[in-house]
Amino acid sequence: MKKILYAAAECDPFIKTGGLGSVVGSLPKELRRKGYDVRIVIPAYQCMDEQWKSQMTSSLPFPVYMGWGSQPAVVRTLVYEGIPCYFVSNDFYFSGNAPYREMWQDIEKFSFFCKAVLEMLAYLDFEPDVIHCHDWQTGLIPVFLKTFYGENPYYRNIKTVMTLHNMRFQGTTDINVMKGITGLPYDLFTYDKLESYGSANMLKGGIVYADKITTVSSTYAQEIQEPALGKGLDGALRYRSQDLSGIVNGIDYAVYDPSGDAYISYHYDSSDFREGKKKNKAALQKEAGLPEDGDVFAACIISRLTDQKGLDILEPVLHELLQQNVQLFVLGGGEKRFEEMFTRYKERYPDKIYASSDYNDRMAKLMYAGCDATIMPSRFEPCGLSQLMALRYGTVPIVRLTGGLKDTVMVYDAASQTGTGFGFEEYSSAALRTTMKHVLDVFRNHPDEWNAIAERGMKEDYSWSTSSEQYADLYETLLG
Repeated sequence: MKKILYAAAECDPFIKTGGLGSVVGSLPKELRRKGYDVRIVIPAYQCMDEQWKSQMTSSLPFPVYMGWGSQPAVVRTLVYEGIPCYFVSNDFYFSGNAPYREMWQDIEKFSFFCKAVLEMLAYLDFEPDVIHCHDWQTGLIPVFLKTFYGENPYYRNIKTVMTLHNMRFQGTTDINVMKGITGLPYDLFTYDKLESYGSANMLKGGIVYADKITTVSSTYAQEIQEPALGKGLDGALRYRSQDLSGIVNGIDYAVYDPSGDAYISYHYDSSDFREGKKKNKAALQKEAGLPEDGDVFAACIISRLTDQKGLDILEPVLHELLQQNVQLFVLGGGEKRFEEMFTRYKERYPDKIYASSDYNDRMAKLMYAGCDATIMPSRFEPCGLSQLMALRYGTVPIVRLTGGLKDTVMVYDAASQTGTGFGFEEYSSAALRTTMKHVLDVFRNHPDEWNAIAERGMKEDYSWSTSSEQYADLYETLLG
């Protein structure tokens, strides 16, 4: 049985701030069903819920040697849904009321975590064949493995995979600071290794030293090899292009299931979704305090409110959109300017917009079940999960065709009667406006076609089943 260790900063349900936690919490379960011995390691954050901490058993402390000395670590363990989960504990690094702090603190914290992951293996009855690293927080694991541990027979056969979830975040700091934290020799901080534009870069370390690199959609794998979305690392990615592949994320179909979702008022599947969504729309409107209207076009935005999400090109379209028989449901917090934007519109159109920065799964699922469409005009989107959840619930995605949105949403074509959503290429308000006019025309004047789009979307399979097969193939190729 092949043994895979997933190393990440987040894992649902223990700690999650976004898609990374969802992926690390879901994919290992599917791989385990395929016969892999998959385990997970994340930091033991003090802010984790007590229900998890109370179930953990702890190892004896062991030293983790960094550039300036050593810090003790303890491995805490629990088994969740058949997956052994390890938590690296250190009160100095992982205290506080949130998993992330200032970048200068997180650089040192996750450098320690990377070293501790490798050190802990000597104290566990588990020798992984592959360590699957996720994002910059684990970027130094392949570096440490091939430098400090490269000649150790216990470690020399371990392979590494580096998955890039979002190139925007890289973990950069001053080279001398990184040398002091890690103890890595100066000759590793060159342009072909950890140096990037005069700084030390943890993500680049993972890209250079990992045996294989993946990202979360095929289109994003191509986009990040160009300057616009490579964020300074496009050259390194082009150099490693033979080892780079894109595998679309999935979602847990047991969790996102309109036929059995405990949060929604009326269950449905692709055979009876018309009536189910109609009833759920009324329930959503009541919950949100908006007028109950079965004919209104109900659209949702369930997202972090950041400039990545295309909200700047949405704003010029909002006023004219809300002049029509449209309701907009917004769930998610983020940048103050975007939160204030939706607050202003909420005050101006109190009967047409619901906006809450307090994200919770219950309200998100009420929106997926009750809305007709979801709007995702992203500037860039490595994969995106919201459109996959929307498809599952018969909620038609309206997307900018970038990254994983392009890979997962087939644009509606009236002539061939194909497509699962609507999309546009150009990043502009004009392109979004034109698309929204088309969307509303189909919704109002061609309801049978609209329902066919929604039904096709519900029949798509974006569970982890397909994606996990591609990861399994990658592991088998890597291990020979």
